[in-house]
Amino acid sequence: MGSVDLAPQELRTLVAVAEEGGFSAAAARLGTTQSAVSHAVRGIEGKLGAVLFDRGRHGARPTPAGQRAAAHARRVLRMLDALVADVRGGAAAEPAGPLRIAAFRGAALHLLPPALERLAARHPGIEPTVTVVREIGPGTAGEVAEGRADLGIATLGTSAPVPPGLVTGVLLQEPYSLVHPAGHPDPRSLPLVDWTENCSSYTRAWWAAQDWLPPATVRAEDDGAVLSMVGSGLGMAVMPALSLAAPPPTVAVTGLGPGRPTRQVGWVTTPELARTAAVRALIRELRAGQSRVTQSTVSDSRKSE
Repeated sequence: MGSVDLAPQELRTLVAVAEEGGFSAAAARLGTTQSAVSHAVRGIEGKLGAVLFDRGRHGARPTPAGQRAAAHARRVLRMLDALVADVRGGAAAEPAGPLRIAAFRGAALHLLPPALERLAARHPGIEPTVTVVREIGPGTAGEVAEGRADLGIATLGTSAPVPPGLVTGVLLQEPYSLVHPAGHPDPRSLPLVDWTENCSSYTRAWWAAQDWLPPATVRAEDDGAVLSMVGSGLGMAVMPALSLAAPPPTVAVTGLGPGRPTRQVGWVTTPELARTAAVRALIRELRAGQSRVTQSTVSDSRKSE
């Protein structure tokens, strides 16, 4: 098949139908008619040689081909925006415009805020938005691959690998610690409290080798709920340093020794967006803060061992 010429408006139509779940809703979003959207989608499908949506009473649901097409369309449209911003601004211009960030909860709470504060001070024209995404399945890297985020803060080296075609960089390696009710005489005898995102970690090999760690008997929604449960005396937990940046006073943190598990936290973006001024600026600020986060988490862990 030869080259396919899709106009930006066709890409916007494709994305709108995929996200709105129907032609009528997409038409309202685009300010056009349902018949115009339907006609445009048929034209796009003809050019691509694939059915992109299953039509029915439920609306229009993307087929697997439609999901891939929508992801590519989002990324192309984002690069068109970046092209306009870079050309209009010139090489020496101050970075400006939207910057979409996806981050898991611990990073959004403790890693991003100081980086965004420095970013705002140095580059006030950048307009960041942050979406908190659970690190389950595709996670934050999936948001980047799908074109919904420009940069993701992700856990690297887990059971859900970064999608091919993306670029990554490590920001920090954080240790895990034992978390238990303060003052408990035998914390390792308590039930294990865990949450789903923690289960995806590659540190599970370490977990399996620990005879004293029972299967999780209490499940929580996120690491904040785990801390609350542990502080209430309901059990113990094994948690990474970012989750322990501000533990409640009812919780004690004990180091797990030199063989303790660790996990990598890093950034993920596309090769194209990695060259844009706004993404480069945020990566610089994240790296600038990485040594401080690493030093503080290691120091805290050593104090409790």
